Parts: sequence; structure tokens; C-alpha cells
Amino acid sequence: MFGAMERIRPAAALVARLVLGAIMIAHGAQKVFPRGALYHFAQMVAHMGLPYWMGYVAAFTELFGGALIVLGLLVHLAALGVAIDMAVAIIKVHLHHGLTGQGGYEFPLAIFALAIVLIGTGPGHLAADSLAFRRTVR
Repeated sequence: MFGAMERIRPAAALVARLVLGAIMIAHGAQKVFPRGALYHFAQMVAHMGLPYWMGYVAAFTELFGGALIVLGLLVHLAALGVAIDMAVAIIKVHLHHGLTGQGGYEFPLAIFALAIVLIGTGPGHLAADSLAFRRTVR
């Protein structure tokens, strides 16, 4: 019975990868593309007591990390960046709002968990990693 579950693991990783990547691209694009948004986000990060440049790191981690995850390229590294980004967001922004409700940490926690799953499972099917880092068998 559980053998069938093992066979769907690569497909499940693909679904997790596409969902996480799409969400991160959307959130990163909101921080990067509107004129002045990146500067304002960096200033908001600075007001939380972090260096302003961490705002740039977070925004680009979300945008480009999400793109790498969708492509299946450097998934472990990109997912680690997303997990760290979400851990900081939970601790610095959402934790004092509680788990649910306006500003709660349920969504960033779910994104954090999805990133951890990808770190553990890898990219799954249709990943650029499998093409780029294919090993030849002799």
C-alpha cells in the first residue's frame, strides 16, 4: 500500500515546487516591480530593526528564488532562502498577531513548511536540476 505512495513522491514534489514558486514570484514581484516599491520595502525592513539592505535580499530571494524553484534549478538552495525569508517574516512581522486572523502567521508558516518539504524531497519531476546536473552512469 505504501509503495504506491512512494511512487507519487516526485509528482508531489513537482506540485509543491510549482505552487511555492508561483506564490514567491507573485510576492517578490509586488516588492520589486512597482516604481519605488523596492525602496519602500527596504525602508520598512529598516524600521523593524534590520539593516535596510536585508529588504533587497528578501525581495530578490522571493522573486528569483521563486523563479528558480519553478524551473527546478538549485531547488535546495532557493528553498532554503525562502525558508529563512519566511522564518524572519514570522518572527519580525507576524508572530505578535497570533496564528490566525489579520496579519497572523498561518500563511508564512505554510510557505515555510512547503520550503522545508522541498529541501527534503528535492525538485521532483521536470526539473532543470536533473538536466543540468545529470550524472553519467558507466
